[in-house]
Amino acid sequence: MEQLFSPVQLGNLKLKNRIALAPMTRVSAAEDGSVTERMIRYYLRFVQGGFGLIITEGTYIDESRSQGYLYQPGLTSREHIESWRRLTEAVHHGGARIFSQIMHAGALSQGNRFTAVSVAPSAVQPKGEQLAMYRGAGAYRLPREITGAEIQEVIGSFAAAAVHAREAGFDGVEIHGANGYILDEFLTDYTNRRTDEYGGSTENRVRLSAEVVQRIREAVGPEYPVGIRISQAKVNDYEHKWQDGESDAEIIFSRLAQAGADFIHVTEYDAALPAFGTGSSLAALAKKYGRVPVIANGNLEDPLKADALLAKGEADLVSLGKGALANRDWPNRALQGEPIRPFTPEIFQPYADIKDEEL
Repeated sequence: MEQLFSPVQLGNLKLKNRIALAPMTRVSAAEDGSVTERMIRYYLRFVQGGFGLIITEGTYIDESRSQGYLYQPGLTSREHIESWRRLTEAVHHGGARIFSQIMHAGALSQGNRFTAVSVAPSAVQPKGEQLAMYRGAGAYRLPREITGAEIQEVIGSFAAAAVHAREAGFDGVEIHGANGYILDEFLTDYTNRRTDEYGGSTENRVRLSAEVVQRIREAVGPEYPVGIRISQAKVNDYEHKWQDGESDAEIIFSRLAQAGADFIHVTEYDAALPAFGTGSSLAALAKKYGRVPVIANGNLEDPLKADALLAKGEADLVSLGKGALANRDWPNRALQGEPIRPFTPEIFQPYADIKDEEL
């Protein structure tokens, strides 16, 4: 498994290995969005377990409509910055690197302490129901169509959050452009019915994500690592596929790289499978058309499978979510040839908050 444990470069940042902790919402922040000691202990378990890169749970970016869940952390105030600094310093002391994932929940917001109104590219009822493990129940609210002026505010809030992340000591930022949240809602054909420059063609629908990347790049400068997470599936629509297949992939990944992304993080149910039934995986397509380092996520708990994906050149890093929850020392176990424990979903009951046994 020499690929997994070889160093890698993301932008100007060198990582000790190619194993990242995937971002996972854990709803264990303080009510005001500040980082808690429980969160710090939780993340440090993965650092001690050998993960080279920690990517935080999605963090809201403004004090209006971006928050998705109650007890979600934020990155909007001096208090938030200082609370995150305690974590970043601890991670650095442990020998790992840490990125902040910044997000706007859009129509899938189900717990926002600032407002009861959600916004989306269009007033389309979201599929499915709110996530019970994040304290939601019943159908999602019908969102209001976001205005052009509000789109510009969202772009500015992403850039401001990235600056806050740098000030808090994060080594880089990952934009959450996946899983059905607002950037993905703009990218998705059936949730985006706009007729302006942000709707219609794939080129128009990826425009907002690209503009967010570009504005963040301008705000933090050329040296600070900036990436974006992309998926086809959503938390409320696991089966979704891009309508035009590889043609869409070419447009999306090339445009994001051109906008200034240092890396692209793709997540699929199984990162090694073809993205559109036959042909290449989504990670391989991101490599082909983005021409930047790629992080692959999805059913890569088997170290040999993860290493093989890297060896084939389909990705540059792998990230683990449920596999990491079941094995907070996954890198150390893989290196020493120890068995990998299977994930048990009971950890998310009744809520997906951090439990005592995880600390």
